[in-house]
Amino acid sequence: MARKRSNAKKDISAAVESGPQAGVYQGDSGPLELESDPYTPNGWLINVNGAPSSHIVFGEPRKLIFEYMRWIATGVEAHVRENLDPEKLRITHLGGGACTMARYFADVYPTSRNTVVEIDGELARLARQWFDIPRAPRVKIRVDDAHAVAEAFTPDSRDIIIRDVFAGAVTPLNLTTVEFFRHCQRGLATRGLYVANCGDHSDLNGAKTEIAGMLEVFAHVVVIADPPMLKGRRYGNIILLGSDVPLIDAASPAAAAMARELLGGGVPAQYQDEKWTRRFASGGKPRHDQSGPETA
Repeated sequence: MARKRSNAKKDISAAVESGPQAGVYQGDSGPLELESDPYTPNGWLINVNGAPSSHIVFGEPRKLIFEYMRWIATGVEAHVRENLDPEKLRITHLGGGACTMARYFADVYPTSRNTVVEIDGELARLARQWFDIPRAPRVKIRVDDAHAVAEAFTPDSRDIIIRDVFAGAVTPLNLTTVEFFRHCQRGLATRGLYVANCGDHSDLNGAKTEIAGMLEVFAHVVVIADPPMLKGRRYGNIILLGSDVPLIDAASPAAAAMARELLGGGVPAQYQDEKWTRRFASGGKPRHDQSGPETA
């Protein structure tokens, strides 16, 4: 049974001794609520400022409960099979939460090096203390601002960049600009992959704006999402993937394998190739740094 919630900061030493304890903790940027998942044994949900942020199944790093995380995993693994050396992966996670994706990839690719950039130092500390997150260098947690880190990327210093940063229910606008995408492209290896979790509303303007910006930077851009989301029926997640090498063709065996994986989850999703993605984003206006009030 979950413990009674409290607005007071929990005793960290007690949490370390007994494992995760449900309750409300004070993070650097607002309240962090940890609650047991009643539907998943050993499952824990972390909410940041009232919004779902991460889900961890203790002892099962490959069990991803959030659908969009499974879609990211499918897209990344397909790209690795076609383009990258799985023994030498350098993965940067801009936005870490409880390190669910870094923990996942550290298990799938045991020799990979995952760097998690999380702005909330207290969340990073609690996640490390509570959960079975591999130690550095397999998973290194860096408390920092995602945009500042991207600006300082060394060329060809990582193979995969995953942006999953939210302030409430939206991604900070400075992480959706052409200039930000260029920082990421500079940091990627030639056959690298940029992945973004785009949360959008039914008008889909956010996704179209991001795709338009990515198309100014990356030679190839594709999308993964569930059909109702792509038809503008609700708020949800759209996964955007960009690279300077051709991404998987919709008619290829690799795409067929991806389709089977994406249809297997509780919320079936679709892989949309470059032709569809360009058509979908037509009319979208790329966002630039300091271009107007919306980027303030």
